[in-house]
Amino acid sequence: MATIRLTENEIQYISLFEAVTQVEALDCINDEENNRLIFVVKRGMAGKAIGSKGSNAKLLRKLFGRDVEIVEKGETLEEMLSAALFPAKILSVKIREDSDGSRVAVVEVPESQKGLAIGKNGRNVKRAKLLAKRYFDVDVVVK
Repeated sequence: MATIRLTENEIQYISLFEAVTQVEALDCINDEENNRLIFVVKRGMAGKAIGSKGSNAKLLRKLFGRDVEIVEKGETLEEMLSAALFPAKILSVKIREDSDGSRVAVVEVPESQKGLAIGKNGRNVKRAKLLAKRYFDVDVVVK
């Protein structure tokens, strides 16, 4: 796995996230393009971080003034992509190397869940791309 470097702002976001949720954040990605913060938490902790009926997520959204998304950490690329694209079901993940040397993850989901995996305006697939690049140096996730 790659070494993650956090900015001062991301460290502050993590501190507030942890104070509100009582859940340790392993990482914070400031996705300015989509006006959101993506927090990575340990496996099994997303529910607690989100809070009852989304109470923590709603409070964080208000405090940060932008969307807040919580993803459980995966030890493998497949686990990370499954978490990033949840609740869509991943059938398979294949890695290939393009002629320019970039590593590409090809993700297969059931036809009926493609819209769910891609998300509104491609938000879910963009989240998956950010996480795949950050943790596994995979350049592109193809649906």
